Amino acid sequence: MFARVLRKKVFSRSLSTAPTMHGTTILCVRKDGKVCVIGDGQVSLGHTIVKPNAQKVRRINDNVIAGFAGSTADAFTLIERLESKLDEYPGQLTRACVELAKAWRTDKYLRALEALLIVTDNKQSFTLTGNGDVLQPHDGIIGIGSGGTYALAAARALIDQPHLSAEEVARRSMKIAADICVYTNHNVVVEVLDENPEQK
Repeated sequence: MFARVLRKKVFSRSLSTAPTMHGTTILCVRKDGKVCVIGDGQVSLGHTIVKPNAQKVRRINDNVIAGFAGSTADAFTLIERLESKLDEYPGQLTRACVELAKAWRTDKYLRALEALLIVTDNKQSFTLTGNGDVLQPHDGIIGIGSGGTYALAAARALIDQPHLSAEEVARRSMKIAADICVYTNHNVVVEVLDENPEQK
């Protein structure tokens, strides 16, 4: 009995002292008919930068942008599931996100995945979590990851500047976040959608 308890303590300690994968910064800004998603490229393991140029923002079917924070492998799995949901419910981003969130929360395999997603099209933006949340921002701005709150605060401060576009707000906000958060760098990927592409 004592040996079993001791083994449990040693195992628990080994988990708690294992290197942890730290976050990133992903920001979504919607302004003046444009929506921009920007993400940095840094991947950190413990106190070490293991990759400076990971692509954490990508397009799905040309008209949807997804950005992720958390485990890269887990996020790719979730994005693949999102793609299948979008194929199942074409043109229904809300439905696809809700169905993914339901599966993420209830499926035994998906429930173990550790990531956060920002998903947006030309009309709506959402944050998806493993708790089954599908959250829509009240002001068109979303920030996730270790530097997400810094980027979110900066974007809210800049959003009313009439001379700044959605992309300019996003880039300036990301620079501020990268200057503060040690798990975020200045190597960014940017994707932009037009809310009214037929008018171009």
